[in-house]
Amino acid sequence: MAQVQGTYGRLSVFEDFLGFETTTMSTTALPIGAQGVNYVSTNEGSFATTVDEPGGIVAITLDTDARDNCALYIGPFKPADGGVVMEARLKISALSDLRLFVGFTETLDATTPIVPAMMSTVTMTYNGSGGMVGLMCDYDQTTLAWTALAGDGGAVSGDAAANGTATDAPVADEWDLIRVEIDVDGHGRVYHDGKLIKDVGIAVTPADLQFAVVVAEQVAASGTAVTEVDYFMARGWRDWTLT
Repeated sequence: MAQVQGTYGRLSVFEDFLGFETTTMSTTALPIGAQGVNYVSTNEGSFATTVDEPGGIVAITLDTDARDNCALYIGPFKPADGGVVMEARLKISALSDLRLFVGFTETLDATTPIVPAMMSTVTMTYNGSGGMVGLMCDYDQTTLAWTALAGDGGAVSGDAAANGTATDAPVADEWDLIRVEIDVDGHGRVYHDGKLIKDVGIAVTPADLQFAVVVAEQVAASGTAVTEVDYFMARGWRDWTLT
């Protein structure tokens, strides 16, 4: 019998954080907002609605220990089904004791998440065993900068540089627009503020599942930075195979 496909092949989530129910952060994966964004954290911090700016903004405050984090995520998606795209607009209240990763990651622990990639001085570390394409910044960098990267199997992959490709530095309390794309063949691209920062080539296995993520993590204890997310979008395609 011939395979019959439905009408609704595109999978799309756009969260504007105009309203969400929780202000208490949990270490168990739970939804935040109404459109399909979930979160999980290592130690509980808190969420708050930013009320002195328009448009719906969620403020993420982490707990006070080193490596405490919070991962907002959408998915999973399979790039081989038609490619995947994610985009987020966010800002950091202060450039201190914080690392961020925005993009796609195959490795996402639903009880103890880890930041997919991190930087110590000038050296990138790729955490987890899965593929990733994204943009990160890390207070442990010698020169703080948004840095495009790709990795798989705990190492650099594709045409990405081993220690990433740096672009503009984050500015406290200033919006950053980040977009990451992965094609059906695993070919990835990373953008910052509308500019292509790095074409990372074929960097991930396209049949592997990918989560779109915004991960904020404390570098050291008693950090004070707050991450504010204006919107978070991700799009992929349905797997129409019969089994």
